[in-house]
Parts: sequence; C-alpha cells; structure tokens
Amino acid sequence: MKKTLLITWWTWYIWSHAVVAFEEAWYKTVIVDNLVNSSINTLIWIEKILGYKPDFFEVDLRNNEKLDEVFKKYNFDWVIHFAWLKAVWESCNYPLKYHDNNLVWSIRLFELMEKYGVKNIIFSSSATVYKPSPLTPLPDGEGNIIKLWYTETDLTWDCSNPYWTTKFVLEQILRDLAIHSWFNVMNLRYFNPIWAHETWFLWEDPNGIPNNLLPYIMKVATWDLPYLNIFWNDYKTIDWTWVRDYIDVNDLVEGHLFAYSKLDERQKIKVESNEQNHPTPLYKEGINLKWAFETYNLWTGKWVSVLEMVKTTEKVIWKEIPYKIVWRREWDLAEVYCNPNKAYKELWFKTKVSLEESLSNSWKFYSSKN
Repeated sequence: MKKTLLITWWTWYIWSHAVVAFEEAWYKTVIVDNLVNSSINTLIWIEKILGYKPDFFEVDLRNNEKLDEVFKKYNFDWVIHFAWLKAVWESCNYPLKYHDNNLVWSIRLFELMEKYGVKNIIFSSSATVYKPSPLTPLPDGEGNIIKLWYTETDLTWDCSNPYWTTKFVLEQILRDLAIHSWFNVMNLRYFNPIWAHETWFLWEDPNGIPNNLLPYIMKVATWDLPYLNIFWNDYKTIDWTWVRDYIDVNDLVEGHLFAYSKLDERQKIKVESNEQNHPTPLYKEGINLKWAFETYNLWTGKWVSVLEMVKTTEKVIWKEIPYKIVWRREWDLAEVYCNPNKAYKELWFKTKVSLEESLSNSWKFYSSKN
C-alpha cells in the first residue's frame, strides 16, 4: 500500500521537483499551497511529467478549519514542510510579515499534525542557521590552504536577516516537539540549489531581476538583463567575492528521498519498541528513540565564489557575462558551506551532478527560450 505524505507549498522551483520525485518513487503526495507567490500552472507541468495530477488543495496554513479538512480526508504517514516566504531582501524590509507568515503557518501545521497523530516530518531548513564565524582559509602547516566548514554539531544562532531567523526558530520548535511530543524530525540544511528538471517542465525562471545567482547569470547571457550585479568585492575570500556551495536540484531532491528512508527506519524501530512495552525513553541498539531530531547537511562539499561562477559559466556556454561591482548588501555572508560527510555516511547521500553539467543544462533551457 502506498504511503501518503503531505507536501506544503509545492509550486516553487525545488518543491515541485519533490512532488514528482516522490510520486515516481511510488508514494502518494497531497499538496497544500495558498498560491501567494506561486502559480497553479505548475500543476500543469507536473501533470505533463507524471501523466496525472496529484491531489491539490488551495489552503492557507493559518486557516485551521480548511487545513483540518485536509487532515480528516487523508491518513497521512508523514509531512514534508516547505511553506514559507523566502525573499531575504523582503524579510529585511518587512520582518514582522515574515515572522507572522513563516512561524504562524508552521505552528498551525504542527498543531494539526499532533492532533491527528502525524508525527513524522522532513523539514527544509538552511545552512544560514549556523552562527556566523570566521571561515578564513588557514595554512595546514605544509604550505597548503585548508578551509573550515560547518558541521551539524556547530552552533546555530545570530542569523543575519529575518527570513533566516524564522528557519532557526522553527528548528528549535521542532526540536522541542521531538523531545517532548515524540515527533520524528529529519532536519535538512542546504543552500543554493541550481538547474531544473530534466524534462524542462520545471525550472527556476523568475520575473525581473532574480534573487539567486545562476538565473541572474543566465538572464544576462540571454540578453534579458544588461549585466550582472556583483554585490561588493571586499570579502576575505579567494577573489574578494562571497563564496557558496551550489547543489543540483535533482541531487537535492534525491537527498530528501534518502532522508525519508532513514525517517521510516526510525519509525519502525519506535513502533516495534512500543509493541514490546519498553519503558520511556525507548532504546534499541544504542538509539535513544525519544530523541528523534536528526540534522543533515545536503551539500556537494565544493565551494565556488561569485566570480568563479561567472568564469565557469563563460567557459561552459562560450559567452561573456558582463558584470558590475555594486553596493554591499547587509545580509550577505562572506562564506557559507558545510561538511556533507554525515549525510554520506548515514543516508548514503552523495551528489552526482557536477557544476559544469548543471550550468550546461541550465544554458540549454534558457537558450532554447530565446
């Protein structure tokens, strides 16, 4: 029998890929979205890929009555929670709007999950919850340069904008639910997904000036925009521009599938232990089952600066990308990259798509539109 999962806010770039991936992996997905900053047309593209439409409900997560009707209709096994506003610049201009939307949305969802006994959740978090610390390249004593990177045990705190703060707060809420309400939480931290679905039906192609680097570069390459704005160049990095780790969206979605397998494994152990009337907290093979909050970094482990991304793109597409150095944005961090080893060892997650391949695929899509 198919397991049924609820996916919140499915119409954005990444999460529409997740709907397709889980349906193709023989799960039943039920989708809720208020369409506040997305389009119902995404459902058409998903139908083109799958050959059918998944169940969809236009619901604001803050509307308890309508969301309750969805929970009554289905016997959900678990939830993938993606629903929030996500524009960093907007969160800086309207912090209360972001705290109201992102936190209240989520709390209403968690309340209904607890009411109906749906306590398995994959949460889409971010590496931006890590407490900023100097990640300056350091010598290893043999003349080589090494870099420091975040691991799952590093401190989280002191986020540089309200959007990232909401991610941090939600992690703490889910941690409390894992400790005190027996939730099973897979907390996935990642950043900067790129490219699109192999069918080209699902892609990241925002209107106007994009918030993310790759679609911005591609819009310049196709002459939709005259040049790329590089937001300042005084960071203490290899070329003075900020540094990130870019993961192909298809690899990222596969990481969610691996996370579900791990989540399902933990749930089976917990159910089995309950049936044997073990005292709480439950233990099996050294696992504290009451403490079911696991965090994984889903990253490639390869960092790229803004200028390196520009130069690599130029090599891949054989076109010059004009750019200008402009003002510094208050929320930008010099370096954000994480150690993916825990996900590799415990989830068997390892990225397959190279940066060059993602760039090439992106260019094929964007150039085909012009």
